[in-house]
Amino acid sequence: AMRQPTSAALDRLASFCETGRAEFPSMTLERRDGLGRISFHHQEWLNAEDEEYQEALETLVDLALLDDAIRAVVMRGAPMTKRAYAGRRVFGAGINLTKLYEGRISLVRFMLERETGPLAKIYRGIARQDFHPDAPEDGLEKPFIGAVDGFAIGGHCQLLLILDRVLAERAAYFNLPALKEGIIPGLANLRLPRLVGERAAREGIFFNRDFVADSPQGRLLCDEVVEGDSEMEPAVERAAAELLGAGTTGLVANRRALRAGAEPIDLFRQYMATYCREQAYCLYSPSMIDNLVRNWKMRRRSNDQDGH
Repeated sequence: AMRQPTSAALDRLASFCETGRAEFPSMTLERRDGLGRISFHHQEWLNAEDEEYQEALETLVDLALLDDAIRAVVMRGAPMTKRAYAGRRVFGAGINLTKLYEGRISLVRFMLERETGPLAKIYRGIARQDFHPDAPEDGLEKPFIGAVDGFAIGGHCQLLLILDRVLAERAAYFNLPALKEGIIPGLANLRLPRLVGERAAREGIFFNRDFVADSPQGRLLCDEVVEGDSEMEPAVERAAAELLGAGTTGLVANRRALRAGAEPIDLFRQYMATYCREQAYCLYSPSMIDNLVRNWKMRRRSNDQDGH
């Protein structure tokens, strides 16, 4: 049910198919040369995620999947306007810690809907209305490519774990600081060990380890390292051409076969049952506020004093 198209996307579909553009305050989808390009531009927050961001992402993912003229989807951060990052692209800063601290990130509307809505659609596609849990998966899905400039922190690092191709500039890094925030980093506990091994996953989740793109561990999270902004777009176009060169039938079939071996839907459900329960305890625990005060609010105060 959560992988059905949202009403917001269905309301916009005809307009998007005609214009090839849909825009929200935090991100925009454009169709160019058969590619759906989702550009993150949540400027005030360095693309940090909140409830508006999550709803925008799901709507744009729906539109990209429903539009027959789009064959693959590219996700990239736009150039930022904040003084410290002016003109530089960043992929994303993870969950919006200010709103988390203020109690404006909800368990259901953000934490649970994010995993079962937009991220599930990116990974598994839109489910058919006659979906049967015990039948082979047969949804509407397309390949997704991520282009990482700057950093992919928290939820944006989690996003990389489900994309079909990840490109990153050489100096980019990925990390999962959820433990310092006092929460569970989505499905990273299930997916990250498959890519980097369980020991490195524990280091990343428990000890806030950075995975630098141009390092042995970082290259387990990205497929190609590029020198900088000027090389990213040609790399994106090459990746899309390779993915789509033999058509999409075999590509989608292999996506489904990989999921059947790595993360069948019953395993996803089992993990989500644990995640829902434990994340509820985390989100409403006094220790979460204490963690944010010690690891985020004090750091923000120090940065403000330094003029950042």
